[in-house]
Amino acid sequence: MMIDKRLINTVPDSKKYIAQTVLWNWISLFCAVISAIVFAESLQLAWRQALTPQSAVIFLAVLIFALIMRVIAGKKAVQASYYASREVKHRLRRLIYRKLSAMPLAQANRQSTASLIQIASEGVEQIEIYFGRYLPQLFYSLLAPMTLFAFLVGFNAPTALILLGCVPLIPMSIIAVNKIAKRLLHKYWSIYVGLGSSFLDNLQGLVTLKIYQDDAYKAKQMDIEAENFRTITMKVLTMQLNSVSIMDLLAYGGAALGICTALLRYQAGELDVFGVILFILLSAEFFIPLRLLGSFFHVAMNGKAASEKIFTLLDTPIEEVESAVGFSAENPVRVEIQQLHFAYDTEKTVINDLTLSIEPQQLTVFVGKSGCGKSTLVSLLMGFYQAERGQILFNGQSLSQLDRRDFYRHVSLVSHSSYIFKGSLRENMQMADLNATDEQMYHCLEQVNLANFVRENGGLDMLLLSRGSNLSGGQIQRLALARALLHDASLYIFDEATSNIDVESEEIILRLIQRLKATKTIIMISHRLANAVTADRIYVLEQGRLIEQGSHAELMAQNGSYCEMFNQQKNLETIREINNA
Repeated sequence: MMIDKRLINTVPDSKKYIAQTVLWNWISLFCAVISAIVFAESLQLAWRQALTPQSAVIFLAVLIFALIMRVIAGKKAVQASYYASREVKHRLRRLIYRKLSAMPLAQANRQSTASLIQIASEGVEQIEIYFGRYLPQLFYSLLAPMTLFAFLVGFNAPTALILLGCVPLIPMSIIAVNKIAKRLLHKYWSIYVGLGSSFLDNLQGLVTLKIYQDDAYKAKQMDIEAENFRTITMKVLTMQLNSVSIMDLLAYGGAALGICTALLRYQAGELDVFGVILFILLSAEFFIPLRLLGSFFHVAMNGKAASEKIFTLLDTPIEEVESAVGFSAENPVRVEIQQLHFAYDTEKTVINDLTLSIEPQQLTVFVGKSGCGKSTLVSLLMGFYQAERGQILFNGQSLSQLDRRDFYRHVSLVSHSSYIFKGSLRENMQMADLNATDEQMYHCLEQVNLANFVRENGGLDMLLLSRGSNLSGGQIQRLALARALLHDASLYIFDEATSNIDVESEEIILRLIQRLKATKTIIMISHRLANAVTADRIYVLEQGRLIEQGSHAELMAQNGSYCEMFNQQKNLETIREINNA
């Protein structure tokens, strides 16, 4: 009943903590039995007017000891439950992260961000309760009635059998509710994840919605989705409340039946005062564990619904197929693009029959109007997308044949949106090389003119906020470049790495790119054509096709598309400088 073997086997270390929780709860039950014996014996002696001060003191001492042991056992059970749930959270979140990190970026990007956040946060929290509360309570609920029955059957077998016979009524009611709850909770999670996805999408696109004054329409859609979620939530709560009422009726009704039976047996002379008091005190203990199990049941159902989504993700096949072919770093990297074709859909071709070569120890720049395919080409070069036709060769080896880990060891991308993680600057740098020394990190920081700033703000242990929000845009880009330098790749791709930053940072990055090309292969994507003036080779793209190529001087002499774009940008920058003066 509600035991998911796969889920349990996914976190095998939790089994010992579940067993410890059950053991401590069982010890607590023994203490309750001892307390009941003390009460029953003391009341029986008082009934017979045989209770002495000495025996009263002994009973009190035993009772206090039993209560203390019960408190200790309760705390130990809670502690073991915490350890079980801790193992679950860590294990499942590691598995989710490893699965996503093992996916090619194109496949990982197709996963719903909102869904991933929900299953990795609240979904895992629900499973934590499944392990920490529900499973220990399930096993204890089976053990407790049998223990009490074994103890009480010697006093009066018929009464003990009636109590034991009523116990299965609660799990039977749980099983009946399970059939309804399973479908309802599956629908609940689907609506919940959908609402989260819509909310995240609208939040991320709020600026766009404001610009086009479409936020009111999206707000109405969100109201409809929120109302659907409210409705399904109320259905879940109603189902839970009704099932709790049924279990209360069965639990208290069973205990009342057992007590009435014990009183009748006492009246018939089959039980003495001691026996009837034991049944009165312990009848509820038959049903309390299963009653608690019922209260955890709905959380467990939520956990199982969440686990299904987690396992759906974990069972997703990895699209990437790696071969044993390595990527050599000894020779400079030469890139050949042969008849490359790529489209996001059948109506829009982004890269169309592109053929060109990128030579080592040169600065190669791709330019073109927005939408010409520059950024898509970067994604193809990095292996984020797969071309429909044609191929990309690195030193004569097809990108599809290269081992991905080896490939990313020797190819580095620095984009305009390079991510800075929350944590120390050292941790952000060590992503490029875990074994890098402080001297090596500072050497890279020196090259991007950040070393003095770092030293003045706490050194390599200075704390950075998420996305580097406590740095300027230029500092973020220079730090990303320093991290890429520490990676020491053979091929560097700069995708709009100088956009939206200050002039000083742009000049530092451009000077460094010029130095790097002496030993590396450098590819740069830039919308600002002034950055391409010193390039060894410029490729001009238009609607995914190569329309012009050559050096800056050669392209200006052709008086073609590149010349027109360059002059337009130069005139705009001149006008901007005049207006700012």
